[in-house]
Amino acid sequence: MTTNINANPLEPGNDELERYALEECIKRQRVDHHTSVLIIPAARCELAKRFAQLEARVILGDDPARKQEIEGRILAAGFSDEVRFTPCTLDHLPDELPGEPFDIIMVRRGLCGLRYEHARQVVRQLLLKLRIGGKLYLSVHGLHSELSDGYAGHDQRSEERYAPLAPAMAKKYGIAGPVCLYSERNLFMLLLEAGGSVLRTMTTTYGNVKGVAVRV
Repeated sequence: MTTNINANPLEPGNDELERYALEECIKRQRVDHHTSVLIIPAARCELAKRFAQLEARVILGDDPARKQEIEGRILAAGFSDEVRFTPCTLDHLPDELPGEPFDIIMVRRGLCGLRYEHARQVVRQLLLKLRIGGKLYLSVHGLHSELSDGYAGHDQRSEERYAPLAPAMAKKYGIAGPVCLYSERNLFMLLLEAGGSVLRTMTTTYGNVKGVAVRV
């Protein structure tokens, strides 16, 4: 497939963190090097398609039960050469993944289902799966978002904060089980304690928190 790597990746609907990651992909792409990307979880594969349009080589990690669905989406989009599925989740990361070391790793919201200490260990593992200078893009549900309305863990320290959402919020967002919500400072410290060099953190209009760290 011939793709114009100068194509504008800033399509409507891309959030700020995704735009940063797509711009980084363009910067790293060379004639002799395809940018390597890990996205976990896979979601609906839309971001993987955008990276594939830039000729990146993408690994989609998700629950093994989603294999057929995700591979069907990849095939239907025409990116079976650029995008591959691998069975893995954030709480069950294998020692080695196809495509390592990665230039870019994208994690969207999946960490909130883990306790803070476990999340820190996972982020450390992810950083080690990057090449030196590679970047981790991370998005988590915010402590100051709508999700915190009635959240039992709101006033706890991040290391202890792991509680279910209020029933109304859990039903509205389809989030079952306990979660750890993050402030921007919490995310900054998570990335720092995991060994990353933090490039930026941000809080969205809706109160969700995002960050970028580089492996040094």
